[in-house]
Amino acid sequence: MSDTDALVVFTPSGKRGRFPRGTQLLQAARSLGVDVDSVCGGRALCGRCQVLVMEGDFAKHGVSSQADHLSPLSAAEQSFAERRPLPAGHRLSCSAQICGDLVIDVPASSQVHRQVVRKAADAHPITLDPLVHLHYVEVREPDMHDPAGDLQRLLEALNREWDFAPLRCDLGVLQTLQAALRRGAWKVTVAVHARTQIIGVWPGFHDRVYGLAVDVGSTTIAAHLCNLETGEVAASSGAMNPQIRFGEDLMSRVSYSMMHAGGAQQMTEAVRGALDTLAADVAHQAQIEVTDILEMTVVGNPIMHHLLLGIDPVELGGAPFALATDSALGLRASELGLKLNPGTRVYTLPCIAGHVGADAAGMILAERPDLSDKLTLLVDVGTNAEIVLGNRERLLACSSPTGPAFEGAQISSGQRAAPGAIERVRIDPTTLEAKFKVIGCDLWSDQPGFAAAVADSGVTGICGSGIIEVIAEMYLAGIISQDGVIDGELAARSDRIVPTGRTFAYIVNRGAVPLTVTQNDVRAIQLAKAALYAGVRLLMDHLGVDTVDRIRLAGAFGSHIDVKYAMVLGMIPDCDLFNVSSAGNAAGTGARIALLDNASRKTIEQLVKRVEKIETAIEPRFQAHFVAAMGIPHSTAAYPNLRQAVRLPAPKAAPVRAGSRGRRPAGA
Repeated sequence: MSDTDALVVFTPSGKRGRFPRGTQLLQAARSLGVDVDSVCGGRALCGRCQVLVMEGDFAKHGVSSQADHLSPLSAAEQSFAERRPLPAGHRLSCSAQICGDLVIDVPASSQVHRQVVRKAADAHPITLDPLVHLHYVEVREPDMHDPAGDLQRLLEALNREWDFAPLRCDLGVLQTLQAALRRGAWKVTVAVHARTQIIGVWPGFHDRVYGLAVDVGSTTIAAHLCNLETGEVAASSGAMNPQIRFGEDLMSRVSYSMMHAGGAQQMTEAVRGALDTLAADVAHQAQIEVTDILEMTVVGNPIMHHLLLGIDPVELGGAPFALATDSALGLRASELGLKLNPGTRVYTLPCIAGHVGADAAGMILAERPDLSDKLTLLVDVGTNAEIVLGNRERLLACSSPTGPAFEGAQISSGQRAAPGAIERVRIDPTTLEAKFKVIGCDLWSDQPGFAAAVADSGVTGICGSGIIEVIAEMYLAGIISQDGVIDGELAARSDRIVPTGRTFAYIVNRGAVPLTVTQNDVRAIQLAKAALYAGVRLLMDHLGVDTVDRIRLAGAFGSHIDVKYAMVLGMIPDCDLFNVSSAGNAAGTGARIALLDNASRKTIEQLVKRVEKIETAIEPRFQAHFVAAMGIPHSTAAYPNLRQAVRLPAPKAAPVRAGSRGRRPAGA
């Protein structure tokens, strides 16, 4: 280069080079391998290549950089600014020429492989590197003297402008290509998947490309619509899994398949219909077309995974719990009968074992316990709890059949989380009076204005987090003993405690239809939490440890539990409460990571091969751990960390119940 060449330094990469004056800034950036985005191929249509001129003397770089060291604002930039205002100091690198030495900042919004920040303080950022990208091209028109077909000329344009190797093309794209080229006056936007396959085409300039991350749970399905160009969540939606009508828990659905011809197909059609509905809902929220969704990632437990794929889960109903496949799968949405863009691709994360599915893989991908020396316990609390324990040395996983009690099912006053459901409870240990909060209202029930605030929804039931809190509070107030028996003698002190045949119940809300916690409700929660704890304890046994350093509670239900009450109840082992926190819908977050970061797919596929699978159904110690865990918080574990934060009642003998003459109630 001559002495008249200009020195250009790009930040934050620090890449630098000398270029002849008059060189297009985007061309200079690409020649140095600087990460600058563009969809329109340098035609000032998309605005993705915006950069900022840094003004001043930069001794570190040996550069004096000024705004007039770039060419004046071009007509193309002025036209773009009329449609979408350019922030102060920003220029389109595709339309600006180098006129002198420059320091150019490439903001995160203009980087192809930028990071998407996750809100949680201990969350790992997501690198934005999706598999689907849009490319705007101008295709030369057909010529009587040139027999090349429309596809061949499109491929030629893509190679010329975007340096693609030979691409394959979906038949669905080919079927619409000629019409798109002519409607767009030979200018089209093409969606390319993994730099190998053309999966979509639009006439003219099109800059909307989205992906859908889905967590198919046995009770609820959650869907997150993500902008693949920015990584932002554009819309979210959730729905009850319609398979519930075939059975509340996983094994009942397997039984339905076994006992009803075509039962598996019915459940497959139900869940696929729900996905179509959710996709339409999030597209409507984001004001896009469903056909703008070109990529989908899915997580779910093994039975949900198999049913979505149209695989009968009958083999998962009994030992040896054989999966049809534990590998990640790359499919077309059309293969699943989903009503999305014909070219939409679906990626299912790998399963780990017969009862530890792609949702656990998603949780691992979101939390990355393998990157830490700390022994981390991950628990996805749901109808079938999935548990992962480990650090960078080892990873172990199992599932535990907790049943639907944690989510309010099979509880006398239980309901799903919805406006009007009790979600927080406090009980005065002296008066035994209760106060509570319901979903949709910030006031406690004993505060002025509460009745008016809930007049529309009413107080309708107790959701999962409310069930956990009220039973833990009943224990802390001395209403139930360590073995979970409601103390009937307290009925003389408080009309909150009422006889129900041979046992007693506690009235949480005295409304027209009282909401109560019965002895059977307490037992149902004890059984669920004991199964969860026993699974955790088995993994600790296999690692040879008695304590863990960190606990993360995940899942739609787990994310709403107050961690203190989860420990008081004994759902999880003792740990410093400062190191116990909610992970939100970690499985869904893992699906979102796999959607936005192509490299993460290889990462999780390799990680699951390291996971040691523990099958609770054949572990002889499971029953002993289960029985010990029936106590609140535990029959034998000391819980020293919890005792520093909460004053636990001293153990006492089981109280006498109505009409029992000292006998234990059925099921105790």
